[in-house]
Amino acid sequence: MKLIDLTLEMPLREDRKKTAKSFDRPLKFENGKYTAVQHIFTFGSTVGTYIDFPGHIKEADDGLRAIDYPVEKLFRVKTAVIHLDRKSGSGAVSASDLAAAAPKLHGCKAIVLNALGRRRFDGIKARSVWLTPDAGEWLASKGIHLFVSDIYEREPVFTGIFAILFKAGISTVCWPVNLHKLTSPYAELTALPIRFKDVTQVQCRIVAEF
Repeated sequence: MKLIDLTLEMPLREDRKKTAKSFDRPLKFENGKYTAVQHIFTFGSTVGTYIDFPGHIKEADDGLRAIDYPVEKLFRVKTAVIHLDRKSGSGAVSASDLAAAAPKLHGCKAIVLNALGRRRFDGIKARSVWLTPDAGEWLASKGIHLFVSDIYEREPVFTGIFAILFKAGISTVCWPVNLHKLTSPYAELTALPIRFKDVTQVQCRIVAEF
């Protein structure tokens, strides 16, 4: 068994402000004392690797939140892996591109798309490689409920890819890393978010097993 951590580390700063502050808390016990180190966190929901549930778009809201999303849909999910090698600025990735590179799905409930080869999502011009609407419809037709990718939207004119995926009940993981290290066409994927109440977008730890 091999494990690959697909999670981006949390940055120390967001918008020039610290994301974590630490302080010491002296504590006493019966025979002595010690100093506990505690932290205060301040960051937005799109820092680090994060998951969007369908309710992130109100028009696709299925009522589920991070606190009650079924954990069995996020734990050791059978996953197909698609590899491309697109360069910065190379434009659209279509349904035919995905179909040509995909392994047989064999009942997989998740898909990982490594569209950028060894490049990270932040190693290209932002949103200069994107998924077309027909790529979204292709994904929606495959019966998956989890999608992990290093590309999604286009700028400045959006394609609506998230709306397509969320309306199909597909949760998306954004800003993953190490996708090129998935050397097997299949893996088991675990994506565990923090269980915040009334939240549809939140940081998560994501690990692939193969």
